[in-house]
Amino acid sequence: MAKKQRKQQGGTPATVALTAAGTAFTVHAYEHDPASPSYGEEAAEALGVAPERVFKTLVADVDGELTVAVVPVAGQLDLKALATAVGGKRAAMADPAAAERTTGYVRGGISPLGQRKRLRTVLDASASAHPTICVSAGRRGLEVELAPADLASLTGAVLAPIGRV
Repeated sequence: MAKKQRKQQGGTPATVALTAAGTAFTVHAYEHDPASPSYGEEAAEALGVAPERVFKTLVADVDGELTVAVVPVAGQLDLKALATAVGGKRAAMADPAAAERTTGYVRGGISPLGQRKRLRTVLDASASAHPTICVSAGRRGLEVELAPADLASLTGAVLAPIGRV
């Protein structure tokens, strides 16, 4: 992984946040296919990274509060486990328009970093099994690779088993 990258013109709020924090990260770009049925699986394949190391960012509504869930693209989000992880009772996927409006990102490019409004975040515990993971850098076709501990620290994430295969 490269040392800290310098702020680049055209950077996303996610890469700007990483740079400002002095966090080590690597940006990976690939050609996004609008016809791809799964943004995360497309990223894993295009980058040649195991799907267990590429994480998707999902926005859910837990008891009326938007919450970010970061889970491997190889599996699915367990909504009940997400609710439990944040002390809630009920979770459902958020309205896509509300997720986009609140985070400042478009679907398929929502990053857990640099969101317009910082939301509580839960990172699937499986992330800690890897030295680095990839998450959206805030744009379709752009991923950022960083240490899971850095992601958790920058987002204030709780680690919990919220993914299922």
